[in-house]
Amino acid sequence: MKIIKVNDDISIKRSVDSGTEEQQVIVKDIIEKVREQGDAALKDYTAKFDGVTLQSLAVTENEIKEAYNLVSSEMIEIIKEAAVNIRYFHEKQLQDSWITTDRNGTILGQKVTPLDSAGVYVPGGTAAYPSSVLMNVIPAQVAGVERIVMVSPPGKDGKLPAGVLVAAKEAGVKEIYKVGGAQAIAALAYGTESIQSVDKITGPGNIFVALAKREVFGDVDIDMIAGPSEIAVLADDSARANEVAADLLSQAEHDARACSVLVTPSMALAEAVAAEVKKQLETLPRREIAAQSISDYGAIYVTEDIDEAIETVNKLAPEHLEVMVENAMEKVGRIRHAGAIFIGRYSSEPVGDYFAGPNHVLPTNGTARFSSPLSVDDFQKKSSLIMYSEQAFQENSAKIAAFARLEGLEAHARAVEARLDDK
Repeated sequence: MKIIKVNDDISIKRSVDSGTEEQQVIVKDIIEKVREQGDAALKDYTAKFDGVTLQSLAVTENEIKEAYNLVSSEMIEIIKEAAVNIRYFHEKQLQDSWITTDRNGTILGQKVTPLDSAGVYVPGGTAAYPSSVLMNVIPAQVAGVERIVMVSPPGKDGKLPAGVLVAAKEAGVKEIYKVGGAQAIAALAYGTESIQSVDKITGPGNIFVALAKREVFGDVDIDMIAGPSEIAVLADDSARANEVAADLLSQAEHDARACSVLVTPSMALAEAVAAEVKKQLETLPRREIAAQSISDYGAIYVTEDIDEAIETVNKLAPEHLEVMVENAMEKVGRIRHAGAIFIGRYSSEPVGDYFAGPNHVLPTNGTARFSSPLSVDDFQKKSSLIMYSEQAFQENSAKIAAFARLEGLEAHARAVEARLDDK
């Protein structure tokens, strides 16, 4: 890994991909064809991109039963326990509607309402992600969303990965379809004969999925346009080099464009971690992907002291941040920008990916400066409640009408004054 001494103009390299012009055209064409041809287009694209011809898009009960036979009972119990932890955490996020009454009789409040429906995209391809199922579905359920639809690209056998199906069943998903890519996003947004449209689409995917989500946004809501995964480790001499290196590689193996960064005031740790990364790469099953990621987007930033290290982390605003320093909890209050913060030696990033309970759908590409992890809030909407009393109206009507006229909106002013005339 490259070791770089920090200066005031620190620049951290990330992969930011808005897609080529050709990719954008392809995505728009796919969406238009799905809108026009429905299921027929979905099946055509599944044959073209996934290499499988499907008679039916829906996952059957027999396929789910088969999946349970393919997954060990021990693994099923782990999935169940993870689901319990995730549900417990997200139940803490629930907000209630509220109403307040003023002394003059005015009633104000906020009504919290779950979305009617949500679509969850689960990526396929080089890896299967049962954890993505749990992290996207459970917050929607906790929020009260009644209809949750899951889509995922089928394998060459025309089926979804067994672990994905088990996670979906354990999470309580009743609608599952074997379709992926931009065509799946189009189906969720606009509907087909088999798939009814939804109000919001969440879940990660490749560049075509990301571009499709961007294209349909406005007709439906989306969670975010996520970039490649990223991790920053804030560490001092108390950290163990082999553990830091392992954590950096845990993100690098995701994607050749993933970003793995160590920020430390210790040159000794920096050199030890760089050597450990090289050593551990030799035996990593996904070493080609991880090595490319480390080469292109990995770095070790050495600062003058821990204060500069914290400021560097805040400039990075990473998706995942591990804090592996002495008195770690004392430093956390100074972290302003991070999607998820993992504190101490035993809080390795995969703990959050799979089991602890907080959501692993996190803001990337520095967007942690202004955005948050996927949560129950993402599956609810709020309506303001206003019930003005007669007393409040009489006291404030002239002020309201004056404000309207300040903005040149005479009809607004007259709408208020009409109620004075009718008294």
